[in-house]
Order: sequence, then structure tokens, then C-alpha cells
Amino acid sequence: MQSSQLEALTDTVQYNCHVSDARHGGDYSLCVYLMKMREYYRWEHKLPYGAPLGKDAVGNWLAAREQLWEGLEDADLRPLSIQGCDYDPFDADAINAHLAGEGLVYSSGLGNHAKPHFFLGRLEQRLSRGGYTVYVAAGEYARDLTAPPAMTRGNTIFLRRESMRRMLWEKLESWRWNRPDNALGRAFACYDFDADLEGSLDAMTDREIDNALLHEQGEHEAGRLLDDVAWNAMVADVAGTAAELMARAVRDHLADTLVTLPKLAEQADAPALHFYVGNLNNMRKHLFPALTGAYDAWRTGGDTETLAAVAAQGREHWLALGREMVARHQASDGEADSLVDGLRALAEGRAL
Repeated sequence: MQSSQLEALTDTVQYNCHVSDARHGGDYSLCVYLMKMREYYRWEHKLPYGAPLGKDAVGNWLAAREQLWEGLEDADLRPLSIQGCDYDPFDADAINAHLAGEGLVYSSGLGNHAKPHFFLGRLEQRLSRGGYTVYVAAGEYARDLTAPPAMTRGNTIFLRRESMRRMLWEKLESWRWNRPDNALGRAFACYDFDADLEGSLDAMTDREIDNALLHEQGEHEAGRLLDDVAWNAMVADVAGTAAELMARAVRDHLADTLVTLPKLAEQADAPALHFYVGNLNNMRKHLFPALTGAYDAWRTGGDTETLAAVAAQGREHWLALGREMVARHQASDGEADSLVDGLRALAEGRAL
């Protein structure tokens, strides 16, 4: 692809990212929003991790970006034009069929609060495994404010190395504010970040991109077991509510008890286990206290049998709960409020 064509494609994808951010920038708390914007500024200006950010420069950029977004809140997403053909921005399969030969990879999908995510990156490798395709992206040409390091879309898994590396950096920087003695800190202690930031980020990224693939393999299997169409319809109907957070936590737990946890227990890889638990959000911890209990047992005794047992128990539990949530949605007859309340109560009452 000629540089002018790549530039035009990048501009279109980035425009759609701006539209998505304009619609969903208010989804975050002020603290999280400002942290994400600082790192977005760092990415956009290609600044190295750890480089000091000028307060005035970031402030001026932030004001200009918010002004740009104000004019895009009601804008339509643009189709992607590739070699004379126009594609819907969510038709990632068709777009990648065109781009793979160009050494590029594109992804689109919906995240929390039904926020659209788009990215265009350099294709590092493409793998075919057991009924699904894995695209691994290296550097990224276009992205939105939130850059998920991994995403499953149908039978395709997208892994984003640059986004994984940046996410690890953001977590490290946040942890360094108070340096608490927690699982995340224990994960970082397995690397020499103080003496070799770049090398440690590379090593941790290599490890965690592999573990992200385990989770996405579990997501693929969870989608098959839960019926992705029915599940996605339910999540769309409760988007932006606590019920959505609970539903996503249930599915994440199912995916991990299917693939990630058994593998981590088998490998007994301390840095990976520490990071796995340290990366759990509050909702996941709330619904699955047995998991953190098993982690504590491993940390004090060195035995992963409890983790393996919790994974085996969790597989049946989260699958049954996920199916019950889908059934509750299908029987709701469009009563949104009662559905949200019902799903919340159901998940709350079935913590493991």
C-alpha cells in the first residue's frame, strides 16, 4: 500500500476513533479520564515511557481535543475506502481480507457501555488455530482513548502488543504512587523496572500477551457455550448499567476457568499468577472471592491445587449462571428496569 493510501486509511480510522471518544469520553471518572488522556497524549506524540510531560503542552492538547470531540458527538462513522471499495467500519473480516496482504490489521468491536473500539496497526503475525484466527498487531497507526490489548470478535482474536505494553506501563505508573503490597506489586517485583524499564516492559509484555491469548481462547469457548448472539443481545440491552458490569464479569470468569486458570495453575508461573489476580477488577473480585482465597493459599503455601480446584468448580458455576442470565433476558419481554434489577440480584446472589 502506498504511503498516501495508508495515510488516508489511518485518517479515516482515527476519525471514527474520535467519534467514538466524543460519544463516550464521559463514561470514565475524572481521575481515570485524565490518566488515560495523559497516556493518549504520550502515544499520539510518540514520547517514550517515563519521559516528563509538559503541563502546559498536555493542557493545551487536552483543551483542543475536547473541542474537537464537541463537534463530533452527533457525527456518523465513516466507511473505510480500500482500493476503490467502501466497507462498513464494523466489517472487520472483509477489511482484514484486503489488508492482510499489506502487512496491516484492523479491528472493530463494542466494549463497556457499548463503546465502539477501532484500531489500525502493523500486522506482526496471523495464526489459524482450532476454528479461529489470531491476529497479532505490533505498532498502531490509529486507536481510540481506550485501547483493549485483546478482543475476541466471532471466530477472530485480536492481540495488540503496543496496547498491552502501554497498559502495563499505566498500571506500573499508578502502582508507583503508593507502592502498596498487593498482587500487582508482586508481579512488578518479578522484573527489574527500576534499572531497566524498557527491557522489563518487553519481558512482561511477552509473557502477558500469551496469557491474554489464553483468556481470549476462553472467550471464544464461552461464546460457543453461552450462544454469542443471545449473550450479546442481553449485554446490549443492559449497557451502561451495573448489570452490564456483572454480566461481563461472569463471562470473564467463565472464560478464565475454562482456559486461563487451569493453564496458570499447571505452569505455576509466579509473575503471571500475581499479575492475573492483580489485574482483576473490583466486580470480578466481588463475585468470585474463592479465587482470591485460592491465590492467597498458593502464595503462602506454594501449592496450585487449590487454584485448579477453584477453576474446575467455577467452570460449572459460571456457565450455569451465564445461561440463567440469558434465559432471564429472553423472558423479560423488553422490561428494561426489571431486567437490570433481576440480573443484578441474580449475580449478587450467586457469588462463588
